[in-house]
Amino acid sequence: MRLPLVFRAAFLLAAVCFVSVGLSAEILRIGTYNVENYLIMDRLVEGRWRPDYPKPEIDKSALRGVIAAVDPDILALQEMGSKPFLDELQRDLKREGVDYPYSYLLEGPDEVRHLAVLSRIPFQEVHEHIDLDFPYRDGRETIRRGLLEIVFETGGETWSLFVVHLKSKWTEYPDDPNAEQKRTGEATAARNRILERYDPEKGALYLIAGDFNDTRDTPTLRRFLRRGPVTISHIISAVDSHGLNWTQHWERQGIYSQFDYLLASPALFERQLDGQCGIFDGDGADLASDHRLVWADFQFVSQEAVEVDGEEKGPAALLRRFR
Repeated sequence: MRLPLVFRAAFLLAAVCFVSVGLSAEILRIGTYNVENYLIMDRLVEGRWRPDYPKPEIDKSALRGVIAAVDPDILALQEMGSKPFLDELQRDLKREGVDYPYSYLLEGPDEVRHLAVLSRIPFQEVHEHIDLDFPYRDGRETIRRGLLEIVFETGGETWSLFVVHLKSKWTEYPDDPNAEQKRTGEATAARNRILERYDPEKGALYLIAGDFNDTRDTPTLRRFLRRGPVTISHIISAVDSHGLNWTQHWERQGIYSQFDYLLASPALFERQLDGQCGIFDGDGADLASDHRLVWADFQFVSQEAVEVDGEEKGPAALLRRFR
């Protein structure tokens, strides 16, 4: 039987204090957000067609309000424009009291829409996986937005954040409805690269975040969850204040879908704090983007051994003991 969160937190705190006064823990809030064309493009603004027009200022203001309300320590971004746009968002957030000293933009094969990360903690390493390709139709295709990997160190532990933005459902090929084959190919190539770098069965810590442009029970998502008998990741089951899990609204068709996810490796999934995750549906969410910000809190604990009931155990095991 699971204890209520407040009691489990109290037991955990007491246990950690008992076994090691010097044991340190650090909690990070990590989010993912498709910021809906934070760039210059032809767009409809207040009922008028505007060629080569930036994201409207009222939308940008709402976007910053959403980020400030969730206040993630690390934020993965999709549909970001070129570097000046990321610099603008970083600067405007800081002016409003939300400071992200560290940022990175991946300029992949897509020259318009990019992946990016804002962070309050420094990067240990950055890897641009822009060489990923896959068979499609009679040739090979590259992942349009690439795969961005940022390596962090938290609480003495090294872990990686992978950011993705997979192919949309728009297609020019009738024999690939909703671009499912192409999106699955992108997912397979990205998944294979992650498994080349990390072994989930050996306790690797990684988070796969972004806009997958597909729902849960699809080939796209399954590529990231399992390969044969190997569990690659678990979905963080975030919901909004009404208990709903949709993250994208296609207004023209009146369709609400769950496209945006945080997928945690089995070892990192153990660090996700129960109940500490969500999909933001507060003020400005519908104006800022056609997607909603998804977030979750993770706890990192130094991996030095400690003694519990006469047994030597790692702090990760201690965390699981009180979940």
